[in-house]
Amino acid sequence: MKKSGQLVFPLREKFVAMVAPSFVVDFPYPGIIHGLKKLGFDKVVELTFGAKLVNQEYHKELKKEGFFISSVCPGIVNIVLEKFPEYKDNLLKVDSPMVAMAKIVRKTYPSHKVVFISPCFYKKEEAKNSGQVDFVIDYRELKVLFDNKKINLNLKKKIHFDKFYNDYTKIYPIGGGLSKTAHLRGVLKKGEVKVIDGISKVIKFLENRDKKVRFLDCNFCVGGCIGGPYINSKDSLAKRKKRVRDYLKRSLKEDIPEPRKGLSKRAKGINFTTNFSH
Repeated sequence: MKKSGQLVFPLREKFVAMVAPSFVVDFPYPGIIHGLKKLGFDKVVELTFGAKLVNQEYHKELKKEGFFISSVCPGIVNIVLEKFPEYKDNLLKVDSPMVAMAKIVRKTYPSHKVVFISPCFYKKEEAKNSGQVDFVIDYRELKVLFDNKKINLNLKKKIHFDKFYNDYTKIYPIGGGLSKTAHLRGVLKKGEVKVIDGISKVIKFLENRDKKVRFLDCNFCVGGCIGGPYINSKDSLAKRKKRVRDYLKRSLKEDIPEPRKGLSKRAKGINFTTNFSH
């Protein structure tokens, strides 16, 4: 049996794998679900439902006055805390989709351990320090696991994620995916939202902030999460974006059983606010 961190495959206990929608850049759908089940995961869920709940929190917060910085990207949070402490209070104090989803998973599957599949170094560190995730596997490690186990991901039969389905937030891993899906029309005016992906451009903006901008939707990596350092694909960002958009189009046509759809009542009683410290 192979080891990844402290995990031993095939898994012998009950585990939930949490997958970000950026997976389609590296792994086929629905083959990745099949592959993770073959590794021993009892449940496989996508972060899209967590992103939906995060959007709802952002929608409420952005109705307030002031300048706000998105905090869904832990790389951005880290840079703000390190280089721009004067903007610490401008970070939206809302969990990332990964942490939000982990809280939902823990409530729903209290006897399971939680594993996050990560495209990024910063997300990997966030998961380890979140107190909500038990183990982390990045995309490169996952590819090695699939290859070593000779798991065929080109699956033809129908298989779906376990519960928490939500379609529109599947574009979250593309730069600007948050502001495109947070239903901000009527909350912010034209010109009050600025989308920046790529940390050098984010730093340049914060060094000379445009005061008209009230919400900075930003990512550390160029292209968003599809440009994460643990992505295996060598394809251009344009091709990666197309894969995500095609995945969204495909999912909209799928006949997903009702219990698997993302319902906000599943998150009732969960607090999605957070504080940042360094």
